[in-house]
Amino acid sequence: MAKIGFLPPLMFALLFATFAAIFSLNSPNLTFDQSVLLVLKSRISHDPHNLLTINWSTSTSVCNWIGITCGSRHQRVVALNLSSMDLIGTIPSELGSLSFLEWVDIHYNSFHDSLPIELTNLHRLKYLNFGNNNFNGEMPSWFGYFAKLQSLYMYGNNFTGVIPSTLGNLSKLDKLVLYDNDFKGQIPITIGNLSKLKWLYLDDNNLS
Repeated sequence: MAKIGFLPPLMFALLFATFAAIFSLNSPNLTFDQSVLLVLKSRISHDPHNLLTINWSTSTSVCNWIGITCGSRHQRVVALNLSSMDLIGTIPSELGSLSFLEWVDIHYNSFHDSLPIELTNLHRLKYLNFGNNNFNGEMPSWFGYFAKLQSLYMYGNNFTGVIPSTLGNLSKLDKLVLYDNDFKGQIPITIGNLSKLKWLYLDDNNLS
């Protein structure tokens, strides 16, 4: 009888351990963030100063990598700053999986091609600086869905088409810097909805 009474707690313990293991495998953590950043590293075709080539290594914690900041509470990657490193590459869709990111700054590099829609998963994003790169095509309308975004710098690229009217949804935005692109058409009337806007730079485009 003692064995029968002991069996259910043992089974419960085994089941709990199993579910905990499955949960840990399926839940993103710092190791997951590291794997995403290694995908980004693989998309860098030119790293003239060997900053990422040498420093972004699995032998050290991702929180100690150059350009990476981790949050003190969750120990997840909250900031990515690769500015002025003379990098050439593209932005992988996997970057949108860094769900704790609040700050992304890659200005003064040569990132190119279009931007993946998966970036819309960065719901915590407050600061985004893609200035002085070689991004092209139309500026995606989904840039208007970063609800917490306060600063948006897209200057000095090769964006064409119109300025997305959805930018008027960015209620917390106080800096919008889009100069030196190839935007055409009119300035969206929805920009007038940005009640917190302090900086607006649209010069060196083809706006009417």
